[in-house]
Amino acid sequence: MNTSDRWLLPDGIDEVLPPEALNLERVRRRLLDIFAVWGYDYVIPPMVEFLESLLTGTGRDLDLKTFKITDQMSGRMMGIRADITPQVARIDAHSQNKKGVARFCYAGTVLHAQANNMLASRAPLHVGAELFGDSSSQADLEIVSLMVESLHSLGMPSVVIELGDVGIFRLLVQQLEIPSETEEKLFALIQKKAMVELETCVQALDLDADHKRIMLELPGLCGNAEVLARAEGVFGGYPQIMQRLASLGEVAQGIESRFSGIQIYYDLSELRGYNYHTGIVFAAYLGEARRRVAQGGRYDSIGSVFGRDRGATGFDVDVKTLAKFSTITEAKRPVVIAEPGAGIDDLPRWEKIRELRTAGYIVLESGKETVPHDFSLNQYDGEWQLTKIH
Repeated sequence: MNTSDRWLLPDGIDEVLPPEALNLERVRRRLLDIFAVWGYDYVIPPMVEFLESLLTGTGRDLDLKTFKITDQMSGRMMGIRADITPQVARIDAHSQNKKGVARFCYAGTVLHAQANNMLASRAPLHVGAELFGDSSSQADLEIVSLMVESLHSLGMPSVVIELGDVGIFRLLVQQLEIPSETEEKLFALIQKKAMVELETCVQALDLDADHKRIMLELPGLCGNAEVLARAEGVFGGYPQIMQRLASLGEVAQGIESRFSGIQIYYDLSELRGYNYHTGIVFAAYLGEARRRVAQGGRYDSIGSVFGRDRGATGFDVDVKTLAKFSTITEAKRPVVIAEPGAGIDDLPRWEKIRELRTAGYIVLESGKETVPHDFSLNQYDGEWQLTKIH
């Protein structure tokens, strides 16, 4: 291995340097501060866990993304977390086990064995919020509202919200008694909106013409508010689906009343997270860039394997992505270079430096600094004083 190879990082693994690192940390702090005043308790799950708990209820998607290692102490398989949500579900079910509604938030790096796309980081920094113990539309409204409020606090007013419900497709498959292997194929085609292939697949099913028509109409149920009215016409004979449409409408109405002028886009064939989401799914896009910056959804019963089956909903953001669009800033701190003192035990100089740092100044004291600065700290007539650099 030559010298140039030693500093190479793996594909998709990046480091964050000044000043981007400070901006990223600023965004992380702002989000956690917002979560705190909404009543969300901060938790710090471990980076690694046994696979049995880390992959519970999350399906194959997360399995393929998880780095797997062998615990040298127990011999059991462990995974480096690729998602923090299952960890928080375990905390809710076992470590905390609160009665009633529980709210948690977190911030931490996850590691992906496979990137989401060619340009994606394999080590995103996730910040998120999860609400347990409430299966109502009010809980969904709270978590979507928190997502929107968080983005607004970062100087992102032009947010487009996308709403869907994976339960619609799941209920349709169940009521039409479609076998699991065909369900997976339909899921892939609908997710890609591959209409030609989808029609071929649906026409081959043992269904009557009306049921085939309904399945083929699902990918087209996307757009503005009129989508819900169209969907009611399509699914009028399915009471459970109608109930889900009503709940989706309640959440949308609440968001529109709370955030004047916000744009809402509906996509009833959005099946992101289908392997563990159970109901509403949502995402936030920046209006001009159309870049997805936050996503979440309902995942009821994820805690059942830990002995606690109850409602759950939440969202997360990739702070590295979010920081690129955030407009929040902090006042520039003045920089001071302190000239050398009488010796390393020059106490008056040290006390003055401590005073300046407490007041918010950046003080560099090695005596060999060459960085741009605003003041110098010099000794005049036995007193340490600031001198403005012109």
